[in-house]
Amino acid sequence: MYNPKSRKAEEFIDHQEILDTLAFADANKGNAALIDEILEKARQLKGLNHREASVLLACELEDKNQEMYALAEQIKKDFYGNRIVMFAPLYLSNYCVNGCVYCPYHAKNKTIARKKLTQDEVRAEVIALQDMGHKRLAIEAGEDPVNNPIEYILECIKTIYSVQHKNGSIRRVNVNIAATTVEEYKMLKEAGIGTYILFQETYHKESYQQLHPTGPKSNYAYHTEAHDRAMEAGIDDVGLGVLFGLEMYRYEFAGLLMHAEHLEAVFGVGPHTISVPRVCPADDIDPTDFDNGIDNDTFAKIVACIRIAVPYTGMIVSTRESQASRERVLHLGISQISGGSRTSVGGYVTPETPEENSAQFDVSDQRSLDEVVKWLMDMGYIPSFCTACYREGRTGDRFMSLCKSRQIMNCCHPNALMTLKEYLMDYASLETRAVGEALIAKELENIPKDKVRQIVVERLGRIEAGERDFRF
Repeated sequence: MYNPKSRKAEEFIDHQEILDTLAFADANKGNAALIDEILEKARQLKGLNHREASVLLACELEDKNQEMYALAEQIKKDFYGNRIVMFAPLYLSNYCVNGCVYCPYHAKNKTIARKKLTQDEVRAEVIALQDMGHKRLAIEAGEDPVNNPIEYILECIKTIYSVQHKNGSIRRVNVNIAATTVEEYKMLKEAGIGTYILFQETYHKESYQQLHPTGPKSNYAYHTEAHDRAMEAGIDDVGLGVLFGLEMYRYEFAGLLMHAEHLEAVFGVGPHTISVPRVCPADDIDPTDFDNGIDNDTFAKIVACIRIAVPYTGMIVSTRESQASRERVLHLGISQISGGSRTSVGGYVTPETPEENSAQFDVSDQRSLDEVVKWLMDMGYIPSFCTACYREGRTGDRFMSLCKSRQIMNCCHPNALMTLKEYLMDYASLETRAVGEALIAKELENIPKDKVRQIVVERLGRIEAGERDFRF
């Protein structure tokens, strides 16, 4: 039976409840009165449950869909303003013992180049990322207890935080590694990680088992319950995500929201982030081999409905998506994007040739970080390199209480401007810097409190004079 407070995967992600939800959504996809009710509830900015949101996703009334898109954009502005947080992935190792059929890291793949960074190579990659201007990384590694044990991950985190190069430093390391034990999550917490990110890939248990035929990841319950163990261990910022294209997207959408509801019900804190990757080309992986691919219109609607249903969460889109696709979903709810990404092991220092490919997926948006930053600013967004909440202890319920009350805007907007100023001074091209300086001047006027504005202006001057790392 469905029970969001249960600690068992099959009970908080209940198959029959999802089927009933989809049937309810199908029965009401043209019910204008109910859809109006749901949209009105969403305007209260408290979110929607998985059944209500599934009705919106299934909605076939074009006028209501347009209303929904406008609401998603407004909710994004209400909670996150016009800030877009920047990050980059750092792939440490692609050794993996799992048999996941959608991932080129799978153990039977003999064509991919297997690589693992030494600590000197980690240091070199971090310097390359710092020289681009990045302050926030998401580290990635395949699951391999021999090549990638927790001790290796912890050593890499220590190395990353230790590298100070010119004005560069990595201020937040998010971690995307395989499901593990409470004890090992405690080690990650002690190492000072930011968010622990783990994608479910698919919530459909039968499909999950077919897609994960071998390896430790084949244990559906152990994988699905991983965020619970991470939060038990004290990691109070966790990230969810599914890989759209593996199973029916409406099933995945309902499961994803049920998972968010479960975390809220048990821990009082929902997901810090939700990611929305789609299956894309990679070494020995052809997306057309999967029957559930989604088009760009459906992808945009999924983003909008997640934003409406879970208004407080950070939403992430990576360079799997093209520039055009990313631009569209930025308006509908996305609050974090990667830029200048490499998905190969060691790819920031030495770009790979096709013959030595070690990448997890092909990058669609191949622009440099500077090009992405300028693109965002040209559209009126503030690229933010801020990590203040994490370093000030505003995580978990402390972050969520600020975010849900929308008080977080009082510090996030100024912090974004100050970290953007650092980027402009240290890394930007002349053209990007000119655009950025004009944007900062304009955005200073949007700081509501005179005292805060005066402090920001004074600190911007100090950044120009050479000081770094101010934060509210």
